Amino acid sequence: MELKSILAKQHLLVAGFTALVMGCQTQTVKEDSSSVALAGNTVETIHGVEVADPYRFLEVESKETKKWVKAQQLSGQEYLSGIKNKSAVVERITQLWNYEKISAPFEHGDNTFFYRNDGLQAQSVLFVKNEQGTEKVVLDPNTLSTDGTVALSSVSVSGDGKTLAYGTSNSGSDWQQWQFVDVETGAKLKDELKWIKFSSAVWDHNNEGVFYARYDAPAGGNLLADVNFNQKVYYHKIGTEQSQDVLVYERPQNKDWGFGIGVSEKGDYLLLSISQGTDSRNRFFYKSLEQDSDVVELIIDLEAEYLFLGNDKSVFYFKTDLDAPNGRVIAVDVNNSDKQNWKTIIPESKDPISSIAIVNDHLVVSYLHDVLGKLSIFSMNGDLRQDVALPGKGKVAGPYGKRSKDYFYYVFNSYIQPKTTYKFDFKTGESSLFVEPKISFNPDDYVSEQVFYKSKDGTRVPMMLSYKKGLKKDGANPTLLYAYGGFAISLTPKFSPANIAWMDLGGIYAVPNLRGGAEYGESWHQAGMLDKKQNVFDDYYAAAEYLISENYTNTSKLGAYGRSNGGLLMGAVLTQRPELFAAVLPAVGVLDMLRFHKFTIGWAWASEYGSADVAEQFPALLAYSPYHNVTAREYPATMVMTADHDDRVVPLHSFKFGAMMQEKQQGEEPIIMRIESKAGHGAGKPTSMKIDEFADIYTFLFESFGLAIPAKIN
Repeated sequence: MELKSILAKQHLLVAGFTALVMGCQTQTVKEDSSSVALAGNTVETIHGVEVADPYRFLEVESKETKKWVKAQQLSGQEYLSGIKNKSAVVERITQLWNYEKISAPFEHGDNTFFYRNDGLQAQSVLFVKNEQGTEKVVLDPNTLSTDGTVALSSVSVSGDGKTLAYGTSNSGSDWQQWQFVDVETGAKLKDELKWIKFSSAVWDHNNEGVFYARYDAPAGGNLLADVNFNQKVYYHKIGTEQSQDVLVYERPQNKDWGFGIGVSEKGDYLLLSISQGTDSRNRFFYKSLEQDSDVVELIIDLEAEYLFLGNDKSVFYFKTDLDAPNGRVIAVDVNNSDKQNWKTIIPESKDPISSIAIVNDHLVVSYLHDVLGKLSIFSMNGDLRQDVALPGKGKVAGPYGKRSKDYFYYVFNSYIQPKTTYKFDFKTGESSLFVEPKISFNPDDYVSEQVFYKSKDGTRVPMMLSYKKGLKKDGANPTLLYAYGGFAISLTPKFSPANIAWMDLGGIYAVPNLRGGAEYGESWHQAGMLDKKQNVFDDYYAAAEYLISENYTNTSKLGAYGRSNGGLLMGAVLTQRPELFAAVLPAVGVLDMLRFHKFTIGWAWASEYGSADVAEQFPALLAYSPYHNVTAREYPATMVMTADHDDRVVPLHSFKFGAMMQEKQQGEEPIIMRIESKAGHGAGKPTSMKIDEFADIYTFLFESFGLAIPAKIN
């Protein structure tokens, strides 16, 4: 099994935008007194430096703040509704989105589980197929609320396949509630687990209960903003109240420790991957489940990543980047665990390891070769058995399988090819098509190519460009440059129907793989974190300059878009290089770099960004913090995007930044806010909300480019 870090380093890769050169009228933003935030006079001295924070009052959920937010919502909606033919964009995206989607299967006991979406359902439905091949619905998350804002966040099936544990979140919040269902009868059990964040429920080998990690209820009463510390590991026995759950492990002296939980495939060990914030490094502890024993601190130093893969009794297999930034596989005998006794099974290669699974007593390794997928199979001794032939150049998700099985599944997709599931059979050494979606467009009508460019310091950076065949490099193509650049998250090819709609309008969808990600291993990540964060921004500006110099587009047809950490990137774009773009869209962004650590799980990002509380890290953060670097000047058209229930990157970041931008704008371009209600950071958003968001993005870009959306898109 693969044990993942407790703090899910999620990002929503949203893509797709469209264009056709046509004339359009200029929109203006109407403001009333209630939509204008009057700057305050808050000044704070940090490490001897006076720092103005004029919009700090927007951090407080007061009547005045609520009134301002409502006015900003209405102003933004009015502007967007004034752009013609948004309905054509909605219609085209909906048409492309409306195809059946079936996930790769996962097997427990005699049952096979999979997700199916008939096309436009707000959330995919979980099905089960028994030994006789009979299918039925296990859980339909679309029935959890009338408006689709209660989302299925995760599921965990008992080893015998008889009981389903599932977590739900309300309006996109990170807080989860877990409940249980009898798979055969569909009856809901009385068990309910609360105050869970960044944890799944992991079944014991006897299928009698689950291990999970939770926080105490927020003491301040503000579920969306109160800081979260002191996660604890519990065991819940089915049929009992949560108040009776057994505390398995806690570290009150280390309040910032988070616990990733696993149980070995044979059920002999409880596995604890211990993280600090979003640091990719982790400690690793374990506890025997076959006898009453204490937790054993196997790896106590926070020096590298240790990802548990499986075990042969006392021999544990890990993927680690210790002395190997691209990753290697090691074997550690826990009864003889001194480092000099560790054994390398698969050495580091020039391609970073993306994921690994032990299947059929083989190590199946997914690599990234210049961002694109590569799949290789090794013996448990590390001998290469074969490279798996893939259907093209794109992303490989998986492998999905078990050690006891002689087959595994993987999912392949690209920016122009939807997710397709394949089954690899060890007996034949070949893959076969398992599930192929039926789509309403021909991928052969589109191009997705990889280019490379040089960043400011000479670093070679890859970028994927996707567009419709026949595109002319005349320097006038509407282009959307989407990026992230952080937290060791790799932007590998990912299909979105909305991307195709953008290309249908003549647009280029460009995704550079900036430093800060893990496309080239941990060294690539470290080159874009802490005091090296400027490298990320410079990589992005170089991507824009490449697109212009190579005659794909020009500054008047170039849009910038990023979410979360990518929203921070957009803030840097606006404060450092606004002249490069006609429109910039910071979405759910981290925009106040001096106070992000004071809200919800923001403290966990200090390992990536640093902290203003640390004197040595403060100058670098102040130098690029978007909110603190907005000055009176001309800015391109800007749409600041956030959601009222985002408790990961709390919306106050966007509120303060948007207010500052509106105050300092000296040009004629609009600075609007798009604030979603009953939505969070992005996960679990219903299909209709996703389509509407894409449509607003595209129409805002077109308006900013001086283009008009046609009445019909195909």
